[in-house]
Amino acid sequence: MDVKDASALYRLLGDEARLRLLRILSKERLNVTELTGVLGLAQSGVSRHLGLLKESGLLSEERDGGFTYYRLADALASGEHGLAPVLRAQFDEAASEATVRADEARLQEVLRLRKENFDAHAGPDTRDARQLVPGRSWAAWSRALGLLMPKLKVADLGCGEGYLTIEAARWASRVIAVDRSEAVLHRAKALARRRRVSNVIWKKGELEKLPIRDGTVDVAMLSQALHHAQHPARAVAEAVRVTAPGGRVLVLDLRRHHEEWVRGKLGDRRLGFDDDELKKLLVGAGLADVKVGVGARKSGDPFTVLIASGTKPHGKRT
Repeated sequence: MDVKDASALYRLLGDEARLRLLRILSKERLNVTELTGVLGLAQSGVSRHLGLLKESGLLSEERDGGFTYYRLADALASGEHGLAPVLRAQFDEAASEATVRADEARLQEVLRLRKENFDAHAGPDTRDARQLVPGRSWAAWSRALGLLMPKLKVADLGCGEGYLTIEAARWASRVIAVDRSEAVLHRAKALARRRRVSNVIWKKGELEKLPIRDGTVDVAMLSQALHHAQHPARAVAEAVRVTAPGGRVLVLDLRRHHEEWVRGKLGDRRLGFDDDELKKLLVGAGLADVKVGVGARKSGDPFTVLIASGTKPHGKRT
C-alpha cells in the first residue's frame, strides 16, 4: 500500500461511525436496516458510510433471500490486509467503552429478532433444513394464542409507541394505554390509526399516579416500564389499584445487569431487578400466587427478561 492510499484510508477511518460499522461487521454480516438499529443512526447516513467503506475495499456485499448484506472484505477478515492488525488493536482497546457496549447489546437484540423471523433470514447455509417452516414466527404464535383469550379489559402501563398495546387490542375488549410522553402517545395513536385499531383509550399519566379508576381492568401490564419508574413499588401498587379483584398484574422487565450506558442512552432509572426483588414488589403490593421466571435469555446478551405475575385477591381494598 503506497503512502497516498494509506493516507486516504486513515482519513476514512477517522470517523467514529465508520469504525463502529467495521467493528460490528467483524462479528456478523448485516443489512442496512439491521445496522441502522444497531448504531442508532439515520439509514441515509449508514448507507453513505457503507458506500465509502465498500469503495475503499474494506467491505463486500452479497445478496441473500431478497436482502443485501454487508461484511468485511476477505483480506480484512483474514488478517491479510495491512489495516487488519491496526483495527483489531483498536477494537480490543475500545471493547469496554460505553458506546461499544451499547452497540454490542443492540447487535444481540437484532440477532434475536432475526432468529425469530425464520422465513426471511434462513438462507442456503441453514444447518438443518428440517427446521425451516415457511411463515413460522413468534409474533404469529403470540397472536394465535391471543385468540384463545377471553375479551378482557387491559391496561398497558408505560405503553411507549404502542406496539404491545396494539397486539393486546387484537384479543382484548378494550385497552387503556398510559404513557408520560405526549410525543410518544402521538406516535402510538398514529400507529393505531394505520392498523385500524379502535378499541384503545390513550391517556397521558405517570406510572405512580395512573389516570384510571379503581378496579377498572382485568389485566394490568408493565412491559419494560418498571425500570423507568422513579418509585417502582408505588408503580406496582398503582397497577394493583386499577385491577379488579381476581384480575392479574403482569410485569416484563430486565433482570439486574451492569450496563450503565442505558441510563444516558435510554433514560433507565434502574439497572433491572433481582428475581427476589421483583417478587417482593408484587407480594408487597398485595398480590397472591406471585410467580417470577425468565422470559428471554440469549448467550452473550447482557440483558435477560424476567416475567412476573400475580393475582389480586377478592376482597382486597384499593
